[in-house]
Amino acid sequence: MNSDQLRRLFARALSASLASPLLLTGCGGGGGGISLEGFSPPTCDDGRLSVRGLSPATQPDFVEMRLIADLYTAPWQQTFVSSGTACETATQPVACHAELEALSSEKGFRSSCEPDCYAYYLVTTRGDAVEAHTSQEGLQAFLGDIDTSQEALLQVFAGRYDLSCTELEKGAVKANADGTFNVVATKGFACGEGSNLTQYLLEVRPSGEVHVKQTHVLERGTKGCTVGRRPAGLRSDGSIACTDELGQHFALIAHLEEASITAFLRLRDELALHGAAVELQQAALRSALDEVAHTEVCGRLARRHGATPARAVVAPLPPRPLLEVALDNAVEGCVRETYGALLAHHQALHAEDDEVREAMVRIAEDETRHADLSWAIDRWAVERLPAAEQEAVRAARQRAVEALRAEVSAPTDTALLRALGLPEPEVAVAMVELLSRELWN
Repeated sequence: MNSDQLRRLFARALSASLASPLLLTGCGGGGGGISLEGFSPPTCDDGRLSVRGLSPATQPDFVEMRLIADLYTAPWQQTFVSSGTACETATQPVACHAELEALSSEKGFRSSCEPDCYAYYLVTTRGDAVEAHTSQEGLQAFLGDIDTSQEALLQVFAGRYDLSCTELEKGAVKANADGTFNVVATKGFACGEGSNLTQYLLEVRPSGEVHVKQTHVLERGTKGCTVGRRPAGLRSDGSIACTDELGQHFALIAHLEEASITAFLRLRDELALHGAAVELQQAALRSALDEVAHTEVCGRLARRHGATPARAVVAPLPPRPLLEVALDNAVEGCVRETYGALLAHHQALHAEDDEVREAMVRIAEDETRHADLSWAIDRWAVERLPAAEQEAVRAARQRAVEALRAEVSAPTDTALLRALGLPEPEVAVAMVELLSRELWN
């Protein structure tokens, strides 16, 4: 499969498309949101929840929150945020610092495997003692009674809720007269049909218990997020305050395009590590440069409609073994990016907005080359894998096809503006079916 073959296949899919793009009616989850009266934003350091403002029964010299990733393969860790001076009151500071540096954990709170496995844990020093708090129960034991706003926020964060440092409706706290705290947080993401970003009003009690008092859907996902190669370690969802439907759409796409820059740069390094031809490495680098241009174009379209894209946050990861590279490429490249290229061609033909149509013409051509690269990497990688791992790659690709089929067919409360040129769900399903018959099977 090369670019010319992909173009012929895309032409067949598009010629069968009689889609009339849908009209977007509204944005987000509607009215009825949680009242923010009396709430304040979290205390944050460099956009991350701060560990300042804690009042444990025994006050440490130093508190550090660490992120650990790849929990079940090759765990690694990095400092997420810290406060205080490490080993400040230690009688043997050299030994204290050495112990702190050597400390590691393969478990923690807020653990998740979506899409890769990670968790957080807390490290403290007091005198010569260096301690790790590697569970929510351990965190609670360290904090004692929850009697500050920041402790309440940390309990909520540890419980796998998301907290924004800048948007009050996605991250806020209020102290109550009875000693409890109310916290506004979110879960989920608005990226892909059927997905929701849900707002939670939580009550945090002095005991550390967290109770849900109210929920509200802030934003509903659209199918625009099928475009692009998502990097492993993507920590942001691209959600922004919804002011304009087109702006919201292009802000999400710009976020994904920016994330794709990291994906291709990482891919280029991994191709070099595993001995791929220089041509494949150079194609991955060129793809990263394409994504820089796509980020700029989609960001300009977002800002034209009053939206500022959120920056993509991608955790640093060590190079992956060849099987993991092949699995990721099968899902993100051979399936999602290939469909994304076809979707871009559809938009280039059907978009009623002149600037959108012009932008998608170039993006469609670039994304077709990226899809071609994905299939070239697939051929190169698979022939170097044993039979069982080759079958694992094929199975991952088929699971991705099924997930994509469900994603594009799912009903949604909102539709995309005609200006975008996106297909109706039944047309999108037909496009997926054609690719499934002719390419993915």
